[in-house]
Amino acid sequence: MTRTSLLSLENLHRCRPCRRCRWRTLKSRLLAASLTCAMLLVYVCTQDLLQSPMQFSLLWESPTKPRQVTVLIWYEPFGKKKRLGDCHILFNITGCQLSTNRNLSQEADAILFHHRDIADYDDFPLDKRPAAQKWIWMNFESPSHSSWLSTLGGIFNWTMSYRVDSDIFVPYGYLFSRKRAKIFLPRKRKLVAWVISNWNEDHERVQYYNQLREYIDIDIYGRHGMDLKYDSIMKTVSEYKFYLAFENSLHTDYITEKLWRNAFKSSAVPIVMGPSRYNYEMFIPRNSFIHVDDFSSPRKLAMYLKFLDRNTNMYRRYFTWKKRYDVHVSSFWDEHYCMACETVKAAGSRYRTVSDLAGWFES
Repeated sequence: MTRTSLLSLENLHRCRPCRRCRWRTLKSRLLAASLTCAMLLVYVCTQDLLQSPMQFSLLWESPTKPRQVTVLIWYEPFGKKKRLGDCHILFNITGCQLSTNRNLSQEADAILFHHRDIADYDDFPLDKRPAAQKWIWMNFESPSHSSWLSTLGGIFNWTMSYRVDSDIFVPYGYLFSRKRAKIFLPRKRKLVAWVISNWNEDHERVQYYNQLREYIDIDIYGRHGMDLKYDSIMKTVSEYKFYLAFENSLHTDYITEKLWRNAFKSSAVPIVMGPSRYNYEMFIPRNSFIHVDDFSSPRKLAMYLKFLDRNTNMYRRYFTWKKRYDVHVSSFWDEHYCMACETVKAAGSRYRTVSDLAGWFES
């Protein structure tokens, strides 16, 4: 079947005032649609599905007035204290109270636990946990960089991550539709850039880079390279035609800001290393990126990049998506907190337990 339209979670941000179009609802409806459309998440059969997000019946819709919900953030991510945003002002989500005050552990409707800050769950309030309280496991690192997973089975009720099959799905970014527009690209005098902070010679991405640089010049920025222009990734990368959007590990749906912000927002064609091409095409058009798996060797990839450098029309085809779509990069962490609160508010008394967290996340 022809992929006639790209949704890319656009219904949520296409209508800024109605963010009540919930992530969970969109995911469930689109997965249901995939049974007849032969799609997974991002592509749908007809434009009719995109006409009005409010045509979707909400998964846990209730005719009663939304109640006030309190979500307690047990760990502030990576120990960085930050003033919590107002969900109503930022995302038009009402009835949500966010707090980091652990004295509210008894009355909170849900507690949000950031996985990377779990060193020992002895400080979890297990002995005083109200029966109806939801515990949400939040993680935006890949399984390769997530310890403790095997010890956390049966503790949490919901999952929040970049994975499509999370209970609360918040990707690093997505495309949303806009009025048809002309394509404007910044002037580009340079060829390939890569911004990297975590350099490890054992990583597949570094090994691939070492081979690729033998055939084409690549400018490195970050801890092991040059300083960013005006300390800005976008201003730096926008001068380049291509960007190495290489993930630090290869896992399902693990597509980070390296693609959405570093490449797309900078108007550079992303050369990706991560999950399969098929997985990327769940989120972005097939002609918007170059996958290293498309080439039998780094040398063949370098030859293709040099070809595109000499052929402007062929190069510009990688930006056709800009005529109809723009890029949203998720805001850490206010967007995640507010999405969690909105989901808790919508779910009501619905309750479940994640029995095998490691088995799911590492699959």
